[in-house]
Amino acid sequence: MADNEFLKLGVQPGFVKQLEERNIKEATDIQRKVIARLAANESVFFTSATGTGKTFAYLLPLLGKLLDNRQVQAAEHSENKIKFLIIAPTLELCTQIKNELDFLLKETDIRTSLLIGSVNLERQIDNLRKNKPDIAVGNPNRLLVLAKKRIIKFNSLRYLVLDEADRLASDEMTDDTSQLCSIIRRSIKGNGNIPLIAACSATMNKKCREKLLSILGGREQLKIEFVESEDNEILRDKIEHWAIFSEKRRKDQTLRSLLAALKTKKKRIKALVFTSRGDEASFVLAHLQHHQVKAAGLFGKAGKKAIPGAERKAALDSFRQGSIETLVSTDLAGRGLDIPDITHVIALDVPSDTEVYIHRCGRTGRAGKRGVMITIGDETQMRLLALMEKKLKIKVQPKELYYGQVCVPQPLD
Repeated sequence: MADNEFLKLGVQPGFVKQLEERNIKEATDIQRKVIARLAANESVFFTSATGTGKTFAYLLPLLGKLLDNRQVQAAEHSENKIKFLIIAPTLELCTQIKNELDFLLKETDIRTSLLIGSVNLERQIDNLRKNKPDIAVGNPNRLLVLAKKRIIKFNSLRYLVLDEADRLASDEMTDDTSQLCSIIRRSIKGNGNIPLIAACSATMNKKCREKLLSILGGREQLKIEFVESEDNEILRDKIEHWAIFSEKRRKDQTLRSLLAALKTKKKRIKALVFTSRGDEASFVLAHLQHHQVKAAGLFGKAGKKAIPGAERKAALDSFRQGSIETLVSTDLAGRGLDIPDITHVIALDVPSDTEVYIHRCGRTGRAGKRGVMITIGDETQMRLLALMEKKLKIKVQPKELYYGQVCVPQPLD
């Protein structure tokens, strides 16, 4: 353990031991930069490619600080005063972060709680009163409900993290995120405790950073450095980009043929399929299942019907464990998830902005492995993909399906 890079960065030996269980001994570029700054009590916004370890970049130093601060005593558990709050946009990402917390903290007495909307509220309140956690992970809406009921209190808050921060600041979520941060500011006002702040995402442009500053309290009150990673070539070096033409009405059939072509007796696949809308995802999933493809869905709604959190969790667990080989997801549900060994990401549309494309790509080519990003689209979408290719400086390879194989199209005479 002596030559472990995380030890040299000042990470707690207990956490280093846990990381070595996963054979993680070297820090990524973003981890080196963020761990050093948070350890020095510097708030930070940071961005790096997906799969570069952003979660551990903030967890390792902040959990170390919480452990060093021996005020985490039994006497302080008399109220639900959260010391460390992590806000994330989706139920699945919150659950993933909570699992990483429990992995790092299993040799400690620090208590954690998962506060997401899919859990019965009264049961959640009972658990909070019983367990009195030091750390909470939750989505903005459920945290806001609990804060307004004064079930959780923030006047002892020391560390605040916004994971997938660009999504939290998006038009769909900014109201809940802003209200929650406003309650936090009012709670800590007067006690002199300005929490150490970290916010991260694979994409965080200047407009997003300005919006986040406003949500968190304004540039005048906050000094937050912005840090970018040098690990930004994954999109070009570790991921192949393919384009397959298909008429809109035949996309579901093209997808099924593609999955069959990718899978051979010697080679298993693990494919994540993206659509922009829940109703389309539901249709695609039904088509695959009808044709005996082992597939499950990860989306919030099918038509007007909400998909229960337990059902979404079961789908995700089955995909992680390999009992199904294809997961159909919307962008919201798939965002930020770390699922090992995804071989192919397949998009059934071209997003309107580069950031969505980057997030989709980032589900594969993780932890040094290679992956393939495949877009299935009609003429209009192929033109949009060509523009995306120029903006992102990537090389998209045309492919076609021919006699059950993925081939390079023959050049026209």
